[in-house]
Amino acid sequence: MNPLRKAWCRTYQAAFRIVLPVLPYREPKILDSVEAVPTELTSRGVKSVLLVTDPGIARIGLTHGLEDALARAGIAHTVYSETVANPTVANVEAALALYHANGCQAIIGFGGGSSMDCAKAAGARVAQPRKSVGSMRGLLRVHRKLPLLIAIPTTAGTGSEVTLAAVITDEKTHYKYPINDFALIPSVTVHDWRLTAGLPASITGQTGMDALTHAVEAFIGRSTTRHTREMALDAVRLIHDNLLTAYENSGDETARRNMLTASYEAGIAFTQSYVGYVHAIAHSLGGRYGIPHGLANAVILPHVLRAYGSAAAPKLAILARHAGIATVSETDDAAAAAFIEWVDGMNARLGIPVHLDGICAEDLEVMAAHADAEANPLYPVPVLWDRTALEHMYRVVAGGRFADEPGTCQTNPSPLTSPSVDEEALA
Repeated sequence: MNPLRKAWCRTYQAAFRIVLPVLPYREPKILDSVEAVPTELTSRGVKSVLLVTDPGIARIGLTHGLEDALARAGIAHTVYSETVANPTVANVEAALALYHANGCQAIIGFGGGSSMDCAKAAGARVAQPRKSVGSMRGLLRVHRKLPLLIAIPTTAGTGSEVTLAAVITDEKTHYKYPINDFALIPSVTVHDWRLTAGLPASITGQTGMDALTHAVEAFIGRSTTRHTREMALDAVRLIHDNLLTAYENSGDETARRNMLTASYEAGIAFTQSYVGYVHAIAHSLGGRYGIPHGLANAVILPHVLRAYGSAAAPKLAILARHAGIATVSETDDAAAAAFIEWVDGMNARLGIPVHLDGICAEDLEVMAAHADAEANPLYPVPVLWDRTALEHMYRVVAGGRFADEPGTCQTNPSPLTSPSVDEEALA
């Protein structure tokens, strides 16, 4: 990156770091079961809600407990169950239409990050009816209070139940982008471990590594606070101690509860201290090819950490020692290397590949431009990369293997039609 742009990025990040302690971050009220949701809605005078989920969750009836509880409480509910893995503008608009057609007063996002992000963006459109989804892309462009938003995660990874972000894909251009605004932080979240107990092992693994990526990128960035560092440290420790247990024994209550806590804490960390190039690269891959976000993050994370080199080593060493991966006697470089080796080992044990297939060489320039636009100057990364450096990272993530010869590349699968993570796993 040229010196002038580098100076601009670091100045921008320094300004955000200065104001970080006074920004209006908030944390949602936490309920411990879906049965508590109707009481919460009644106390707020809500008589009709929109329930946003995905086809897989709807098909196995995971929402039935909540729907029955709402019916018993006399609260009308309308279900939108077409959310795809990387929720699209079309998903958001369809959910919005149902909200208005049925006189809804609140929105419940029920599922993984895709359903919660779709719910958030639909709420933003309710709050800003004259703004398109795309016009709210970026930072602080919603501005208005959303209708009551309740997040019910069925995976332990995305942290969307506590973040200010909704990530949406334009299905026409395959451009995936975040909407970031304090208004998008849910008012209520439900940590009901029973909803995660039936997850397929593959999804437990991918979403758990997604949570790890959130915690690591927040911690090694340059805009941390004492609170976000504490949240990230504890999240990494909990993931280290519990993810494999949850992966191998889906009904382990302690592991499932701890993973929900880890996801939540990692969400707090990155919603205040941001993420980094892992996410920027993953978003562009998700938008272009429909690759599930957790899978993309898990594959990309160790490659990016290695590329950061000595710039990230001291903080990676702290994470490694706190989690028991390295000892206090090891040097920072050795401890950091041990941490990255542990990430590699976790991916291997969770069935996550070293590289991603299906990346087309002719798409690299466009995807690198999207990643550059998302990350710079906002993300306070250890090392600043320009488009050329980012394009190289796509080659690393692909392992040098590309899907098609130039001129023959197909964007496949389309994010408009590809199944959600939950639907894909539960089919």
